[in-house]
Amino acid sequence: MKGINITDTKQLMLVDDDPTLILLVKDYLEFRGYQVITAENGREALELLEEQVPDLIICDVMMPEMDGYTLVQHIRENTATEWVPVLFLSAKGQSQDRIKGLNTGADVYIVKPFEPEELVAQVESSLKQASRLIKHQNSGISAGPTIKVRRNVELTPTELKVVQLVAKGMANRDIAQIMEVSQRTIESHVSNMLGKTGLHNRTELARWAIESKKA
Repeated sequence: MKGINITDTKQLMLVDDDPTLILLVKDYLEFRGYQVITAENGREALELLEEQVPDLIICDVMMPEMDGYTLVQHIRENTATEWVPVLFLSAKGQSQDRIKGLNTGADVYIVKPFEPEELVAQVESSLKQASRLIKHQNSGISAGPTIKVRRNVELTPTELKVVQLVAKGMANRDIAQIMEVSQRTIESHVSNMLGKTGLHNRTELARWAIESKKA
């Protein structure tokens, strides 16, 4: 879509076993400037999440193989995905259904049928909220205990460039586009740096980069 900077383009994951809904919602969201990847059930979504982490997940509740509740539990238990906003789509609109969905870990519960504009508004609201949270965490990034890493950590020039972009809060796919390599290559660099430093995740890596003035 014209006028959208590739680094600003948010990637959404749409998980639903209804191919018609997938097609309609995907087209609508892509028309609004989002990148959309799709999965037919929770198990397929988890496999995709091992390869790439989207900015937001839109998920049906009742699906074969793995339902939305189980998927969200897996998302919240994984440090790589626990921060990702999740919007539930469900034909079950009773208050107890909404409560269960939100208690499971979803951020928003939308009842089918829904207006496309409502979905887009909820997507934009959730993305803004997630962005505010990330900025808040980054603004206080040096306020917590100093990150401790292994001694004599040496990064290659490429790793240094990657960690600087990680510290800016950029996703692996955006870093890959900037550096003109595959996302898997960036993931490999991040993994190597985690191994070198003994850190546990990208957030700690970003904190270390800022505190050690590498970023």
